[in-house]
Amino acid sequence: MPQRQSSENIESSVDVLDIQIPMYHVILYNDDYTTFEFVIGVLITVFRKSEQDAVRITRSVHERGKGIAGTYPLEVAQMKVSQVHQMAENAGFPLRAGIES
Repeated sequence: MPQRQSSENIESSVDVLDIQIPMYHVILYNDDYTTFEFVIGVLITVFRKSEQDAVRITRSVHERGKGIAGTYPLEVAQMKVSQVHQMAENAGFPLRAGIES
């Protein structure tokens, strides 16, 4: 009859792969028409930011021309950009988002 391995032996014999998933920044870009309130709402809704963080990021977008809304794997970042563009289009704002590594 085969001898049963203890859970310690099994765990130590399993190789754990350290896979690094590339991460990408979702960037919001400044424009002269989109309101602060709308950008704050996008950050809270799409990126799950607190109101305080949303205000801070919105100020960065306004003052520096762009701001990092979040950092995600590529597929998630692409989905977030699409959500931003859809929300902006529905509200009649030209807010743009993009992805940077």
